[in-house]
Amino acid sequence: MAGVGKLLKQAQKMQRGIADAQQQLWETRLDISHGGGAIKITVNGHGLVLALSIDSEFLKEDKAVIESSLVAALQEAANKAREVNESAMSKATAGFSLPGL
Repeated sequence: MAGVGKLLKQAQKMQRGIADAQQQLWETRLDISHGGGAIKITVNGHGLVLALSIDSEFLKEDKAVIESSLVAALQEAANKAREVNESAMSKATAGFSLPGL
């Protein structure tokens, strides 16, 4: 039974690590600039968009150009947030292994 107790302690430690990582991700700010700075997006580590700025000169561009650039910038921001999130969760669960798996 000592093994079960040790496993439970490991699980609790990992749970605290995940909770801490989740909180840090809410507080993390990622700034993404696209199109030479024409579009700026700030997201947190969970991918929530916190701010969006579009240069007024860029708004004079064709609607299709603006839309495609905005989609590309949002995808870039989402990808960056996903990378940061995966890294944080990987660190939070590092060293935890289930015997026999």
